[in-house]
Amino acid sequence: MKKESIKDMKEKLLVLIKERALFLGQRKLASGKMSNCYIDGKLITCDPEGLYLVSKIILTIIEKDKIDAIGGMTMGADPIAAGVALLSYLEGRPIKAFIVRPAPKDHGMGKLIEGHIQKGWSVAIVEDVITTGGSALKAIRAVEEAGAVVKKVIAIVDRLEGAREALAEKNIPLEAIFTKDDVDFSNNLSSKK
Repeated sequence: MKKESIKDMKEKLLVLIKERALFLGQRKLASGKMSNCYIDGKLITCDPEGLYLVSKIILTIIEKDKIDAIGGMTMGADPIAAGVALLSYLEGRPIKAFIVRPAPKDHGMGKLIEGHIQKGWSVAIVEDVITTGGSALKAIRAVEEAGAVVKKVIAIVDRLEGAREALAEKNIPLEAIFTKDDVDFSNNLSSKK
């Protein structure tokens, strides 16, 4: 595989999102809001090319930060955290991964957070698509209760519906690879249902 620039990788990822993960029609978002446009992030992060591009771009976003672990709320964060962890190991700068459950497990170890997280660690929270920030805030709460420090939230797409402002209230920056304006819903959905 030839070495690509991050700009080229972002362009390729944007094409994948527009072609494979963008859908028209009323759908309910995790925030509870209804939308005429839906981005199925898992169609990108469960695809080998999509996951590689997302993971590589996120590693670039956090390369100057000292991040010990990366993760977020299950399901959206699961493939992203695993992809970044694997790629970080292959690049010689390993970052651990974790997954936050909606509620503590009712058997075994009874964990709310699976994987690797420790008191004092600096972490990044990841999301495929972020709207109001509700899922990210739940993950942040769990991570902070575990004693770790959230340095930033990273999303593949920010729908620009309040997440950045909600996170700013906690002094946590949001970095999105794309916004809904980049995806340009109106010009790319003519044939998808």
